[in-house]
Amino acid sequence: MSSLALPLPETPPATGNTSRIPGNKGIWVGITCEFVEFLVLFAVYFVARAHFPESFEAGSEKLSRLAGTVITLLMVTSSFFIACSVVAIRANRRRQSLYWLIGGLVLALGYPVAKYFEIQWNLGHGINGESGIFFTVYYYLTFNHLVHATWGILGILWVLARHLAGGYSADDYAGLEALASYWHATDIIWLVIFPFFYVLV
Repeated sequence: MSSLALPLPETPPATGNTSRIPGNKGIWVGITCEFVEFLVLFAVYFVARAHFPESFEAGSEKLSRLAGTVITLLMVTSSFFIACSVVAIRANRRRQSLYWLIGGLVLALGYPVAKYFEIQWNLGHGINGESGIFFTVYYYLTFNHLVHATWGILGILWVLARHLAGGYSADDYAGLEALASYWHATDIIWLVIFPFFYVLV
């Protein structure tokens, strides 16, 4: 489980060059590490599923698809709001950018809350990490993702604090863009986790 550096330090001011890499080099190192880590975890998932197909089919039916769907909607919508924040600051609409970022934070905070209630629901139905190989893999991957999302939420808080202090403008928004890149990457990983466990494609 890795600890990723979030959008610090800031890169030089963003320009209108559309060929540039969004954010900064540091965040892309972190995103690459995150993707490599989850590629390994997904490999473990497929090995376990190949050896215990019946356990995976039975286990998926026991999970709350409502909880998985709620988390998916929270992640996707939060990513959209943060993307809108970047678009707004590029257009020099600082106040709108702040509102979008706050909205993205509120929705992002909904993820750990929804996860807490999902775990309570699971435990109430006798589902824990010792309930079989499917649930061992499920808890490990989803908790790992929650840790990465928590780093992202802390990043949103940091970027919001800088934004409130006037740290971003239409000429310099690299930190906000780096945060958006990390949050989108975390969102993409969840969009892979969701069907693997809740729908079992």
